[in-house]
Parts: sequence; C-alpha cells; structure tokens
Amino acid sequence: MPSLRLLFLALLMEKGDSVCRLQGFSQPPELFQDGHLLIGGIFSFRTGQDYVVNTFQTIPKVRKCKKCVFFNFREFKFAQAMIFAINEINRNPEMLSNVKLGYKIYGNCGTMDILRAGLALMSGLKEEFSDENCTKSETVQAILGHSGSRPTIAFARVVGRFQIPVISHFATCACLSNRKEYPTFFRTIPSDYYQSRALAKLVRHFGWTWVGALAVDNEYGFNGIAAFIRTAQEYGVCVEYSEALSSSDPPETLQRITQIIKLSTSKVIVAFMSHREIKLLAAALYKQNVTGLQWIGSDAWITDPSLTDSEGHSILVGSLGFTITKAEIPRLGEYLRQLHPSQFPESQFVRDFWEDVFDCSLNQTANPQKQPCSGFESLQNVESKFTDVSELRFTNNVYKSVYAVAHALDNLIKCDGGKGAFPNRSCAGIRHIQPWQVLQYLHTVNFTTREGERVYFDENGDSPARYELVNLQIASRGTMEGKTLGIYDASLPDSHQFVMNSIPVPVSVCSEKCLPGTHKVLQKGKPVCCYDCIPCPAGEITNLTDSIICLKCPPEFWSNKRRDACIPKAIEFLAYNEILGTLLVLFSLLGVFLTLITTLVFYCHRETPLVRANNSELSFLLLFSLTLCFMCSLTFIGRPSEWSCMLRHTAFGITFALCISCVLGKTIVVLMAFKATLPGSNMMKWFGPAQQRLSVLAFSLVQVLICILWLTITPPFPLMNMLLFKDRIILECDFGTAIGYCAVLGYIGLLAVLCFIIAFLARKLPDNFNEAKFITFSMLIFCAVWTAFIPAYVSSPGKFTVAVEIFAILASSYGLLFCIFLPKCFIILFRPEQNTKKHIMGKTSNNDTATLKFKYIMKKKSYTNANSKQARRKTVEGK
Repeated sequence: MPSLRLLFLALLMEKGDSVCRLQGFSQPPELFQDGHLLIGGIFSFRTGQDYVVNTFQTIPKVRKCKKCVFFNFREFKFAQAMIFAINEINRNPEMLSNVKLGYKIYGNCGTMDILRAGLALMSGLKEEFSDENCTKSETVQAILGHSGSRPTIAFARVVGRFQIPVISHFATCACLSNRKEYPTFFRTIPSDYYQSRALAKLVRHFGWTWVGALAVDNEYGFNGIAAFIRTAQEYGVCVEYSEALSSSDPPETLQRITQIIKLSTSKVIVAFMSHREIKLLAAALYKQNVTGLQWIGSDAWITDPSLTDSEGHSILVGSLGFTITKAEIPRLGEYLRQLHPSQFPESQFVRDFWEDVFDCSLNQTANPQKQPCSGFESLQNVESKFTDVSELRFTNNVYKSVYAVAHALDNLIKCDGGKGAFPNRSCAGIRHIQPWQVLQYLHTVNFTTREGERVYFDENGDSPARYELVNLQIASRGTMEGKTLGIYDASLPDSHQFVMNSIPVPVSVCSEKCLPGTHKVLQKGKPVCCYDCIPCPAGEITNLTDSIICLKCPPEFWSNKRRDACIPKAIEFLAYNEILGTLLVLFSLLGVFLTLITTLVFYCHRETPLVRANNSELSFLLLFSLTLCFMCSLTFIGRPSEWSCMLRHTAFGITFALCISCVLGKTIVVLMAFKATLPGSNMMKWFGPAQQRLSVLAFSLVQVLICILWLTITPPFPLMNMLLFKDRIILECDFGTAIGYCAVLGYIGLLAVLCFIIAFLARKLPDNFNEAKFITFSMLIFCAVWTAFIPAYVSSPGKFTVAVEIFAILASSYGLLFCIFLPKCFIILFRPEQNTKKHIMGKTSNNDTATLKFKYIMKKKSYTNANSKQARRKTVEGK
C-alpha cells in the first residue's frame, strides 16, 4: 500500500499535469469581467424554468431556464446597471485608485439554481489549476441580489456563514433583518416591516375597515401580510379572509381563492405577492367578470412593467401601493442603448435577447427559421422595457448597492494607521482584502448620491424607509404606469409620515360608521368591525363617531333627540301662560268675581228679613274669607320661590280656617236659636254677637299658631325634584316637614267635621229660613273634595300635584259659595215676594215654638242694631 501511494503522488506531480482539480463541475457566470477585486451578482434573466423531478440517483444538474417568451427585461436591466456602475467607478480617479473592479454575474432562475450560483460566487474556484499554488481563489468581495426574498433567504443564510456580504436591491422580507440568521445581509430597499405599516396606514387613511388579504406562498408573503394584519388590527381594521397563492400551485387553489373573492363583501384587497401570482389572479378574475375591487399592492408588483402582458390587467387599473422613490442615473439610458452582443461574446442570454428584440438569428445553424442578423441592428431607436429609463426605482437600488460596496472598499484601502475597524484599530492588508473585512466597513458606509439621497445601513442592515404612493394608470402608449400620489417617510414623526393627494376611492366597511348619538354593539360571531349601531338610551349621549359606549348626562342635564349632546333639563312647574294654569286662574278670578257680586247683593239687601235672619255679620265675614280662598289659589301658580312656598300653604290654611270658622259660627247660631225653648232663654246670651266674633277669631288663631310653628321650625322651600321624571326637573314646594302640612289640613278637616255634625243636627229646622241643610250639603261637598284630594294628590305627577290642590281649593270654595249663598241670592233677586217676614213665618204656623224663636232672633238683631246705633250716637255727641 505505501508503494502505491508514492506512485500516485509521483504521477500527480509529473510536469504538465494539473495539480488541483475541482470535484464536481463549476458553472460559468453569464456575464464576467476580470479585476483586482470582484463583485458578484445574481439576477434571474428568465422567470420560467423547466420542471424537473430529482431522482437522487444522479447528481442534479443546472436546470435550464425557458427561452424568449419568459424574458425578464427588468432583471437584465439590473445587471447592466451594476456593470454601468462598476465601469463608472473604475473611471473615477478619486475612488479606488489603482484598483480595478470586476464582476461575475449569474442569470440563474429557480431557487435551487440561484443557491448554486451563490455557492459558486462564494467558492470562486475554477475547474482546474495548473499553477503550483492552488490556493488562489476568485471569491467575490460581496454579492448583489437577488430580487426575490425567497431565493435571497436561501443563499444568504449559507453565504453569511462565510462572512461574505450580501446586498439586495429588492428583497424586502422583514425576516431578513434578523441578524442572528442573516449576519451579513444588507439591502438598499426598505424592509417590509415599514411597507406593511405604511399599507395599514393607507387603509386607515381611506377609512377601510373591511379588507381581504392575499399573500404569495413564501416567507416574503407570509411575513409581509402577517405584519400588515397585526398593524391593521391596531388601527381597527378587520380582515375578512386571508389566503396564500403560489404560481406553482394547482389550478384548484386559484379557483378556490377566486371564488372567495367573488363571494366576499369587502371591496379592498391587500396583495403581498409577486408579479407572477398577481397576473394569474387578475386573469382568473377577469374571466369571471369580477370587477369593482380596489387593489392595494406591495412593491413587488405594483410598478412591474410586465403587468400589461397579463390578460386581466384592466382589473388592476387604479391599484394603490407603495414603492421606492424614482431617481435618475445620468448616462444610463445611453449606455443601455449601446449594448451589443459583441460586448459579451460568451453570454447566451445576450444573444437570445438580441434575437428576440430584432427578430433575427445570430446563429443560422441553431435557428434557421429566422432571418440572419445584418450586423447593423442597434438599440438606439428601439423603445422597449429594457431601454426605458423613465422610472428608475429598483434599478437605482442596484446602482446604490454597487456604490455602497465601492465606498466600503475605498474606506478600507484608504485606512489610516490606528484608525481602522479591526482589533487595536488596525487596518487591513491591501493586497489580501477579505470579504469579512469589507463586511466591517459596510456597517459604517454613509454617503450621498448625486440625487441628494443619503445611503447608510442601520444595525440590522436596513436602509431608511421612504416610499412613494403610486396609482396604476394606463399610459398613452398603452402600458401601465404608476402615478405618484404621495410620500411615506418612516423617519419622520408619526403624524407627518404620510402625505398624499385626495382621490376618489370605494367604500369597504363591514358596517357603516356609527354616527354621534349611537354606539356600537358587536354582531355575534363576527369580527369587531361588524357591528350594529344602537341609539344611546335616554339620558345618555355620545358626540363621537363609532363610539363603543354612551356617557350619562349630569343630573341637571338630559340628552337631546339626537343623543349627541346633553342639554339642560326642562324645568317644569304650573305656569300662568300654559292652558291648565290659565284655566285655573280664570276659575279663581271667576270665584272672586262671584263672591264680590254676592257680597254686593247682600250689602244692598242687608236690611231685608232674609239677610238679617241668616246672621249678616258672619255672612259678610264668610264672603270675605271665600274671596281670600279663591285668591290664595293664585299663589300656587307660577315659579315656586322661597316666599311663595311659605305663602301658599299658610295662606291656604289660614283662609280656609277662617272660612270654616265662619260657617261653624253660623251653624251654631242657627242651632242654638232654635233649641232655646223661650225667646228670652239664657242660651242665646252665651252666644251673642261678641261670642260669635270671638269664636271665629279663636278658631282662626289656632290655625295661625300652627302655621307660625310650621314656618319657624321647618318652613316649606322650593325643591328641584329630579327623581320623579328622568327627562325634566319638577320645581315644586317641599313641605319642609309633612307634619306641618298634615296639621294644617287636619285642623281644617276637624273644623269641617264639627261643622257638618252641628249642621246635621239642625237639618230638620223650618225650611223657610233654615240654612243648616245648605251648610250640611256644603260640608258634604267640602269633605268629599278633600277626602278625594289625598289619593289624587299622592298619585298625580309633577305640576299636576299642584293643579289637584288648586282644584280642591276651588271646588270646596265654590261648594261653600253656591250651597250657602246661591239660594238666598236667588230669592233676593228673583223672588223678592218671598223675602218678607210674612212669607218666612207663613209656613211655620204649625210650629209655634219655631215661630217664637224666629221672632226672638229678629227682635234680638233689632235690639243689637239699635244698641249699636245708640252707641255710635253717644260717641259722636261725646266728641
């Protein structure tokens, strides 16, 4: 065995044989330029790829990309922009002097082959080395690309383990900001974290609370749409459905998602997809005539020029989305038009591109069906997506990525001793620059482009987030272009981040906004954006839109009809200017008028037998008290005040006590006059005119004393009653103490009952001059009224309580007036022939005792009057 090994080594070291050989095979780059330092690039020039099933019985080879029909001119423009920037830097004497940059650019398609390209750029080894030193490599200092997040995730994780920087111009997945997973990843495009928040703010700005969410079935889509949903929910936006779609999914998946969109009620769809998925979906919806949708797109497709190629691109007109800002790259358009296959003789893609643009063949043998190219073809007069530099958005990111690497290399080479980024502040060896050293300087890159844009990376390798809000419109040449509507800058304060012009947009809400005066009540089993608007209960308001609660008004306030403001409660009391108050005033004044008329009649006929027989002095006093009773009812009408509350109850109690005292005195006079057996009986002496006056005064003074005690201890006072009614305040007089009011009413009731009993005993006296039966009837009315008053008073609400009390006062006063004085006035005015002694004594012939008593009363009155006249005459003579 040792001899065999020596023989094998001798054969390997024989002159002319290779000393190093790469195991496996190496894939050559699509575009290549040698230089002192190399920058790698990965772009997918073709988007389609032949489907191959790996058997794992042989080593998988590079899968071929489909030709012609699936050209991606934008990716090819990215690669040419990278070459343009490298050539521009090489011509710049102030940057990387004496150092030439080279490039190795792969045009692979498919995640697996993109990963293969990344590994090739990382290893940098050729298939064979005949040189004695086989350790020399062509490892790139940095890798630019890829445009997609999914393939970038695949190779950035592997390349990062070898400390090789990866700078993407288009990979926006927020997951790539994870420094543990992707320690060497940088990007010149903002993270989807900011884009997701910007899209959520856009949805909130337009008042859309009911949206659908679609994502591409990879990390880019899942992370982007998840961040959007999280932020949207913070803003009160609900997602009706959330689905994922991939261009490689079976047709059933596309049909299912199309049906979901068709049956949904939301009019806004947020799509975190690539241009491939959105074109498939637009075509499917177009075939089913699903229109009227507002699309909100991510930057992966919103400005993609290939959208015009899709069958249903008209559905996408009017779509809104955020994309990076436009820029100008001087002389890039001229450089692109100078492209020729002779510049890249080994590039198959450049030849295919040239043949596709000019519809000719560079190799007649390989493509005999086309005309051979003449050699005079030029892109100078060709208008295509490749030569169009009117909207350089992501192309400018590629341009900035090259310059970021160049600035890092320039700073590394120009490092001053003791100011380096390595241990002990040392500098790197210029002759042996390693990718990990470039990585250190990329963290400190900070420069400004010709357009005035600052380029730097934060601790996660992200660029500052600044977007343009674009609206997809059909341009004059038939293509779809993004019209700028506004700006979103995440570096500004939250209130100033989003600025845009107003445009008409559809309404997409599960439930309409709840207007002020209503509050939201969630619908059972539905998201929080689906609710019913329920009016606030009485006494509660909300002046906010979409309020979730109603606030109670303060005790002195009540809600208006719209339930959006608290207004002062209406203060209710029995007023003069309302119908009920006016009627009661009229009845009170009518009672006063009738009483005065009665008084006038009695005064004019005061010498007639009928007036004299009914004790004219008490009659006049009774009429005076009735006038006060009618007038005291007026104190119950109007706004209660401290004085009116004390006046109304005391006036009522005293006047009625005086009134009933007079009736009681008249009743006692009648009863005692007719009970005396002889005219000269001593009984009448004990109850003469003086005693009658004193009795009335005594009975009245008791009530006055009760009222004084009531007013002294706890007088009535005005009270704002807010418990009886919720929507208004009852301004009423509180009794202060119910004992005082009950004492007043009880004393009046006691006098009335006593009067009724005495009148009842005298009911069978002679009819012609006996007023006891009229007093009995009036007391029945009085007692009935005030007995019915108590339950009516307790059960009447608000101002009607006062009305009931006034009604009781008026009813009892009218009862006394009509029952006692109406029959007498009728005889005096309409039956004067009955107002004689003869008539009064005519019907008493069968009752001699009664006749004698009547004569005695008349004689006693005459004697009293004569004594009064004589006393007045002596007084005059004495003077």
